[in-house]
Amino acid sequence: MMLARPLSRVLLGALLSLPVICCSGSASDSPVLTAEMPLHLEDHLESAVLVGSEVTDAPQPVVWSFDEPQPDWRPARFPDPVAPVQLSVAGDALRMKLGDYDVTDDEESRSIGGIYVDLPDWHRDDWAHIQVRARATAGIESMGMGAGFNLRDESEMEGDDLYPVEFLGDGAPIIRDGSIQTYLLRADWSEGQWEGPWEQLVIGFWANGPASIDVLSVTVIPKEADYAGDAAGVRAEVRDRVYRRALFTHAPARLEYRVRVPEAARLDLALGLLREDQPLTFRVEVAPSDGAAETLLEEVLMDPSSWVQHSVDLSHLGGQTVTLGLETASERAGKVALWGAPTLTGGAGGERPNVIFYVIDGAGADWMSLYGYNRRTTPFLERLAGEAVVFESAYSNATATPMSTPSYMTSLLYSAIDRYRSYSDKIPAGVTTMAEHFGRVGYQTGVFVSNPFAATMSGLERGVDLVRVLDPPVPAVSSEHLHRAFWDWREAYPAAPYWAHFQTTDVHEPFRPMAPFSGLFITPELRARYIEWDKTRGEHLDDTAWATKHALAQQALYDEGMAHQDHHLERFVKRLKAEGRWENTILVIASDHGYPAGSHRYMPGHPNDAPHIHPFATRIPLLFVWPDHIEGGRRIPTPVSMIDVLPTLLDLTGLPQPEMKQGQSLAPLLLGQVNEEEWEHHSVFVDVLLIDEISGELIGNIEVIDGRWGASLCVRPEDPEIEVRTVRIGDALTRCTETFPGWRWHNRSPPRERLLVYDLWDDPLLERPINEQRPDLVEKYTKLLEAQVELNAALRALISGGGQSVELSAEDLEQLRTLGYIQ
Repeated sequence: MMLARPLSRVLLGALLSLPVICCSGSASDSPVLTAEMPLHLEDHLESAVLVGSEVTDAPQPVVWSFDEPQPDWRPARFPDPVAPVQLSVAGDALRMKLGDYDVTDDEESRSIGGIYVDLPDWHRDDWAHIQVRARATAGIESMGMGAGFNLRDESEMEGDDLYPVEFLGDGAPIIRDGSIQTYLLRADWSEGQWEGPWEQLVIGFWANGPASIDVLSVTVIPKEADYAGDAAGVRAEVRDRVYRRALFTHAPARLEYRVRVPEAARLDLALGLLREDQPLTFRVEVAPSDGAAETLLEEVLMDPSSWVQHSVDLSHLGGQTVTLGLETASERAGKVALWGAPTLTGGAGGERPNVIFYVIDGAGADWMSLYGYNRRTTPFLERLAGEAVVFESAYSNATATPMSTPSYMTSLLYSAIDRYRSYSDKIPAGVTTMAEHFGRVGYQTGVFVSNPFAATMSGLERGVDLVRVLDPPVPAVSSEHLHRAFWDWREAYPAAPYWAHFQTTDVHEPFRPMAPFSGLFITPELRARYIEWDKTRGEHLDDTAWATKHALAQQALYDEGMAHQDHHLERFVKRLKAEGRWENTILVIASDHGYPAGSHRYMPGHPNDAPHIHPFATRIPLLFVWPDHIEGGRRIPTPVSMIDVLPTLLDLTGLPQPEMKQGQSLAPLLLGQVNEEEWEHHSVFVDVLLIDEISGELIGNIEVIDGRWGASLCVRPEDPEIEVRTVRIGDALTRCTETFPGWRWHNRSPPRERLLVYDLWDDPLLERPINEQRPDLVEKYTKLLEAQVELNAALRALISGGGQSVELSAEDLEQLRTLGYIQ
């Protein structure tokens, strides 16, 4: 029997973001808003008058709870050689033992299975999410789930085609520690074109070994349920992979703001709707205090798949106080209307500088001619150094994007934010991101990335006006596409000041540089051989000669990607200068981690089992440019950290520091307020502490660079009987255990000592620990790093938002496969 019952207010509260109670009454009683800085109307709902926007009776979520029999759910049939799934009752859940199958004769067996239910004349466009509550026990290295739509005819399933569904949907990795977890999958997306009814919902599971999973409930949530808790509110909305911070109302509705219109004013905004069942009319009206109302924009929308961008000219009202109305109308009451980042600006712009935070994903300083590398990979950055302060010893705080980006965006070490459990973890609500710091004081904010972990996969779209997660034809040309998206944003929202975050993948694997840089450092023949070698690298890495040839070819391809990135950075800066605000723009160029940073390759002289403070893993570029404010042509050797960037930018722009931070502001150094001899530098920490998915224990490495000395502490359970395995997150591997399941070629040494100390001046490549010579340093850094682990745990307990996850779309999963994060 199908059980349909309302979703609890607790769940609704989790789904809705930033709910707002709007005032009612007369607009003339409202406070007058001004636009000295860009005025984000969605931030001022408390000052608006809301007329209408009644929440009608929205369709209710449908819930199947397996604490009672659900005979409508049946095993999905998979073709041979997959064994049938076995279902049983497990107290409050349906227990599913997945069927085994052999992929090939020389690979380990895997497991796969699924359940499905027939649906009564549903249409997918009516539904927003599929929510699955489940628990999985420890012991499996990897496990995942996915949604599927409409069963295939059994006669169509042959050979290696193991999927019994017509359309594949979203997926998510599964947490395997016995806890009950909630997974949120999109219901309105599928791989492939689809018209017609939604006939069956299929929930499939896979594991890389014998496995079972308990399913406690499956819920299908209508689109309107996301908005049913408030008459108006603000949330991040995505259309065609363009995320906007959007204001929503329920038509018919009218929002009225009292605003003083600046000179040369314009209102920039995007329009969107939830679904295409009926047309929705949007209007923008203004009413001066002593004049008649004037309609400045009227648009009828039917297509929910994309945003419609508009700019409304208000220049003829400069200096006047007006009532600005955002109005929607529809034949069906309650239809949700979306106003994407409605922003009122004037022509003068603010006094604060623009900020561009440009991160080259995976850029190692050691491979940049800016830092002395013997190939001319970065000739433009060498010239730009004459206008910049270049930090010679800058380090990332982790070795993988999923860990490092949340860290430097919050100025907190990774294990102080939250401990990694799943690819869908996001930054807790108790942490303020860099974008939020700038957005809250009126900056226009934009994020342009080709690595989803630098934005939506980490929850970093929160509070951002516009987020573009682009998937270029190959990662190596990402900068061209991201720059184009940035200039499109500037054309749609041209006012200042703005904050923009780039994260390019020009030098990220799979290392396929394009013309005219393809062939700069490697012959076409060797490039072709490398691509073939790369397909079978796991079979040959015990062959030192083969591994060296492979690594040198890879290095040449990487260098070509760096040259491509440098060239397009030069073009980007030239256009910034041509736009006329270069003198009032702070440009920061950096990286999220070094190279290869554990990227499953050998590099001669760079052991994969070295501590993470090894320069190839975490030494990164860091340049600050601000014409007429920061004196260029200086190179500073003192060690600094990526978590220093946020407090530095806040300091330079005159904004308050975060309530909680672990970085320090470098502004006094940049502005020449102190010289390097007077500077009291902080220790630089690298934090790669993760949750072991078998034991549930915190394991991994926390490391420090402290002037001349470097130390690496291995964190693992004290009880030797507790089974642990190496955890992998992106390119970060713990270095504390003997085996690396699934990544066996990384293991070149037995379990290491708990703490290793190095002399970074005499041994920069970390080849000779000095534990025996300097027992005093072993004692000192053991205490220091143990104290840091405890401090991070205290911060984590203080700020944790608890158990929030992001939605994993199929597009994101495919892009992560391309970038090498998942297999």
